[in-house]
This record gives sequence, C-alpha cells and structure tokens, in this order.
Amino acid sequence: MCATRCSGSLAVRYGTMRDNVINLQAVLPDGDVVKTGSRARKSAAGYDLTRLIIGSEGTLGVITEVTLRLQKLPSHSVVAMCNFQTVKDAADVAIATMHSGIQVSRVELLDEVQIRAINMANGKSLPEVPTLMFEFIGTEAYALEQTLLVQKIAAEHHGSDFVFVEEPNAKEELWKIRKEALWAGFAMKPDHEAMITDVCVPLSRLAECISVSKQLLDASPLTCLVIAHAGDGNFHTIILFDPTQEEERREAERLNHFMVHTALSMEGTCTGEHGVGTGKMKYLEKELGMESLRTMKRIKAALDPNNIMNPGKLIPPHVCI
Repeated sequence: MCATRCSGSLAVRYGTMRDNVINLQAVLPDGDVVKTGSRARKSAAGYDLTRLIIGSEGTLGVITEVTLRLQKLPSHSVVAMCNFQTVKDAADVAIATMHSGIQVSRVELLDEVQIRAINMANGKSLPEVPTLMFEFIGTEAYALEQTLLVQKIAAEHHGSDFVFVEEPNAKEELWKIRKEALWAGFAMKPDHEAMITDVCVPLSRLAECISVSKQLLDASPLTCLVIAHAGDGNFHTIILFDPTQEEERREAERLNHFMVHTALSMEGTCTGEHGVGTGKMKYLEKELGMESLRTMKRIKAALDPNNIMNPGKLIPPHVCI
C-alpha cells in the first residue's frame, strides 16, 4: 500500500497512505538502510523522504518498516443507502454532501449494472438503479444529525428509498453490498477477465466525468460496472471481456483510454489509488509534463544508477535526462 500510495473507501475522511505514514525505513539500491523521519506529528526538517518513497512503486528501494498514524475508533456510526434515477443525480448528491461540510467517513456510488450483479450473485432484490452508500461517525446524536442532513440533500436531487441503520449486524449487511461488488461482477461473467479503471477528478467534475463515461460504457457491447469513491472524485469501471476474443480486449482498452483522457481533460489523474506500473506509463507525460518526468528520472538515476529496482516500471522509457 505504501509503494503504490493507495487508499480505499475511508480515504474521504482519513486520507490516503501518504497521509497516514509518519515515517518509514527502506533499503536503497546500494544496500544503505534509511529511516526517513521521527515520530513527531509534524516536521520541517529537510526533504520529505517519506513522501518520496511512498508511491515510488519499488523503483527507489524496498520498504521494510513503517510507522503509522493511529486513528481513534468512532463511538458510533450510521450506515445509509439511497437510490437515484441517474448516475449524475447520485454523483451530484455526493458533491453537495462534501461541499456542505458534513463529516462523512465513506461515500460510495454503485451504478445500476453493479447493483444487478450483486442481485444475481447474492440472491438479493435491490432496486437496479444507481445507488449511494454513506457512513457517518461520531457521537450517536451527531451521526444521526448528519444522516438526516444528507437525507434532505438526497431528496433535493431526486433521491428515493433513503434508509439508514445503526445496529451492528444491519450495518455489516449493508456494507457487504459494497465489499462484494468486484466478486459479484465476476459472477456475471465467470469465464471473463476484468480491466479495472482508476481515474480520479476534482470533486466538482465528478458528475460530469461519470456521466460522459457512462454514455460510452452503456453503448459498448461489453459488460461494464461502475463503482466510485464518490467523496473524493475517484471511480472505477470493471470492464468484463473474454480474454480469448482479441476484439473484446481492444474494446476494453478503448474504453479505458477514453476514460483516462476524459479525466485528464478535467485536470484529473489516470490513477487515483492503483498506481502506474507499466499500464499507465503512456499517460504520464500528458498528466505530469516532461519536466516532471525528467525530474523523476534524475531522482531514479541518483538513487539507483544501475537500474536494479523494479526496472521498466513507473517512468516511461522514452524519458531522457
């Protein structure tokens, strides 16, 4: 998780790995062991080597130890779910909720195809429409107050069937819908593989980005499911394709390419949490610019002159210094 600077559904409240690692220890390519900082809550001492290593995807060294920020478990939580007629309405509610200052710990969006997959895989009978899921934490009174505020926002954006639960087993049952989403998608097409996209855009552009992408996805012959960490502008598409059919693989790549370039045109990123590896290197020049890539290449050359740490990853091969 540190190497890819990833995150998950709780990032909207607690941040990504970048925000939760106080310091780390890593073995550099020449064998030196470096400790990147102290345990102080803040520091202005020197270069931020912790953040340099986080997200470097194994290209600068091997992380062997991390010191993590601890978070207090909330005393109470409420889980809520609401249905919408369109993905745009659902995304608009997520945006309005975040802009209102309401302290949510999770805001997850599932489109109607994803809900259909969950119904098929788990024998449920959920309405097959775009759905938002929320988690609110704090004292019992505060969490309930926030829940009712979001219920009002949802009603203003054509939301329906707003339900919320506070009992532990009921909350767990609701969150299983989201946690099993990927496996439910595979159950729709057991003999297929998945190409999973990972674009992220400024929160104010999320509804537009998802709406434009959905038009293309719905017109495709492939089965495509949308899941979003809607509170921070990050959404995934699970594109299912038959690996034995080359035209289906090309179609999956076309859809992914379209969504990445749509996100980049909105000042977003090709990867919100999954990392670059080799698959997204081709998008980095457009996203970051050649000067940023040259700077990355210089750092890589300084720390790993023999290119022994995860060679061929993260930095595009055409970048020269």
